[in-house]
Amino acid sequence: MTLEYYQLHAQDFFSATVNVDMASLYAPFLERIPAGARILDAGCGSGRDSKAFLQQGYQVEAFDATAEMVALATQHTGLPVRQMTFSDVDVTARYDGIWCCASLLHVGTQALPEAMGKLAQALNPGGVWYVSFKYGDGERVKDGRHFTDLNEQALEALLTPLTDITLIRHWITEDKRPERTEMWLNALLVKSP
Repeated sequence: MTLEYYQLHAQDFFSATVNVDMASLYAPFLERIPAGARILDAGCGSGRDSKAFLQQGYQVEAFDATAEMVALATQHTGLPVRQMTFSDVDVTARYDGIWCCASLLHVGTQALPEAMGKLAQALNPGGVWYVSFKYGDGERVKDGRHFTDLNEQALEALLTPLTDITLIRHWITEDKRPERTEMWLNALLVKSP
């Protein structure tokens, strides 16, 4: 369902998101990551964030789940963006930073712990991980897309099995797109050194 939405609406989604100013969300993430370090943009969408990290001198790898978004992100960033899902992540201690901006929210509640575990495994010891979810509680379908919304308690419950991952900080923001009013739960996580 969600993948079909992005296949059909890739260009519209790209156009609506590629120029959104995310600098205020990049800052707390990047200040904890060494210059030139390797970042994974997991569920990169338009490639907006990948391009921003590249322009700041980071090594960036990116993936998205649909061929249409991968093609647009590859064109936008110049990176070889891969087509894969969170369940395809199969590396250990590769990234100094993992960026999951509005991407994990499309993973169902039952599959979310596995996806989180795979990403935690891919993070280097001492690495930093950013996640964001629409603020709320539970699963829903809207306009052909599946969403898993989280509040602070649901986020903490999701992190409990990840014994080497610590929540550093969480905060709530309004959507960065001027025409949107949704609230977002943002979180910074760190892997034990």
